[in-house]
Amino acid sequence: MPFSDSTSALPSISRPVAGGERSPGSRSAKWGKTAVRLAPGLLLPLAILVFWQLYCSIADVSPTVLPTPTRIVSQLFDARQIAWENTEQTLKETVIGFSASVVVAVVIATAMDQLGWLRRALYPMLIASQTIPVIAIAPLMIIWFGFGLMPKVLLIVLVTFFPIVVALLDGFAATEPEAMDLLQTMGAKRFQTFRLVRFPGAVPHFFTGLRISATYAVLAAIFAEYVGAYHGLGIWMSQSKSSFRTDLVFGAIGISALISVLLFTIIAILARLVMPWYYASRRAR
Repeated sequence: MPFSDSTSALPSISRPVAGGERSPGSRSAKWGKTAVRLAPGLLLPLAILVFWQLYCSIADVSPTVLPTPTRIVSQLFDARQIAWENTEQTLKETVIGFSASVVVAVVIATAMDQLGWLRRALYPMLIASQTIPVIAIAPLMIIWFGFGLMPKVLLIVLVTFFPIVVALLDGFAATEPEAMDLLQTMGAKRFQTFRLVRFPGAVPHFFTGLRISATYAVLAAIFAEYVGAYHGLGIWMSQSKSSFRTDLVFGAIGISALISVLLFTIIAILARLVMPWYYASRRAR
């Protein structure tokens, strides 16, 4: 009998029904635990900023050498129009480049998992691609493709696709042999076992690779702009540095850090929405 992957062939699984709404006390306890868990991540940066402000004020450090956080924020607010234009350009490059990187990584990892000879042929080349210094390849991208969007996207793909590929391959390799054997005894084809077992099992590894690559995407975009661009946080940093506007350089650094944190957070939220079963099992341990 041929294997059928329709949901009608699967046994129904009853789920427990919630026993009513939570009491105000339980909700308060939950919020309290959340606050305690998030407090260190908020208090430590705040303490660093306070120390930075006090040190610069007491030691009378020149703003050209090290501006205070309040000066950085005020000058960034005054230059908010220019800051937004450059931030928008960097965001555009990051989103397009990272999206292309995800597609390329999934295609490569899937092909390498399905074709053993391709995996043996490509893996050394992929590793070698990560040994190329970005500082060496970025100027070549500008020479080959100009100052437009293309060299930034290509550089982001080159920098970010490798962690996703490795994470996916590790996820495919971690598939439980018993589940594969079960589907094969039921007559499942190779593509069916991949779609129903191997890929779903690799999803947690996939999101781990995404979180790592998201921070690299912003870094690659800014570095490509620093080498050559018309707009973007990277070229704005370079111009501000040349004008001895250290406060705006720090402002651009802060914006790039916020973009990285935002991307990381979005991916973390998306992971919880896509695989709630995974986080539920982690909480149960």
